[in-house]
Amino acid sequence: MAIKSLDQKLQRILKDRSCNDFILADAKDADMAHGIAAPGKDPEHRNQPGKYRTLDQYREHIRENVRQGLVDIMLMSASTNAILTIEQGLFENSHVTPAVRGNDTTDIWLAAGGIYPRQPSRPFRSATIDHAMCGRNSCSRYERGKGADLALYSLTFNNDLELDLATLEKYYDFRYEAESKGYRHFLEVFEPNTMQNPVPDLGRYLNDMIVRTLAGMVGAARPLFLKIPYLGPAAMEQLAGYDSTLIVGILGGSSGTTFDAFHQLWEAKKHGARVALYGRMINNSEHQPTFIKHLRAVADGQLDAQEAVRSYHGELAKLKIQPYRNLSDDMQRTVRSSHYKAG
Repeated sequence: MAIKSLDQKLQRILKDRSCNDFILADAKDADMAHGIAAPGKDPEHRNQPGKYRTLDQYREHIRENVRQGLVDIMLMSASTNAILTIEQGLFENSHVTPAVRGNDTTDIWLAAGGIYPRQPSRPFRSATIDHAMCGRNSCSRYERGKGADLALYSLTFNNDLELDLATLEKYYDFRYEAESKGYRHFLEVFEPNTMQNPVPDLGRYLNDMIVRTLAGMVGAARPLFLKIPYLGPAAMEQLAGYDSTLIVGILGGSSGTTFDAFHQLWEAKKHGARVALYGRMINNSEHQPTFIKHLRAVADGQLDAQEAVRSYHGELAKLKIQPYRNLSDDMQRTVRSSHYKAG
């Protein structure tokens, strides 16, 4: 089994917060949210509604991006993990760590025409720990290394006592079972999807909810790192500077321009982030390996955002791939959402 870059980088970051290490993840777990639209628009029919890639094509992109070796984590659904990790052994000789979405709260139930994201989030998980680790409902101690030993667990707080209490109780149950089975996790905290009682400072509210939640967690029960919406420099610096044992990462959010993706990563790292998980931005790019190559260059400090956009367009031209926008338009910032939206 190859040494995983995630484990090496986590150790170095915790030892020296000023090191240049940065953890990059490709989030290919959208089939636990979007359904048919999860694989993304078929590039050949990009402007035709309802024309999407197949799940087989989606999984082939996962294989390609893992073999490229520039991401540290590949996040998948439990069913994709069963095929690629357990059955096909995709990660056996790779430094990339497989991970599974450990829960699918109702705010990411994005069926076409569904109203679930407009209702307060409720905790739920369809993936089981044993199925993620060995592919069946009861793993022996010796079987737990066959699949993924890392999960993403997500929380959505809505500033409502009963809703948030139920969310945290389900998280407690997950952590208790996960620790007993040697199942690690990282914690995603979404913005409120239907804020019941508005707050004056959303960044401060989420930071407070995160640190008070973590304060009651010890040892192996704690998440390896956080995945949160990037709400600007002040909120990121506040959380990243609060606890030297806490590694903070960002979620990419909805697709926008190429500059949006590269600048968000560059700015978040500047203000304390050490992890980025990009799903829709990678999946909706013109050429995923080339896009990931440039995300890695920005994450490692080799290019700034503007340089990366120009370089990306240059490589698309060499590949004879038509960009979705001209260079000038692709260098603009747009207003994007960190929420999941129906596709």
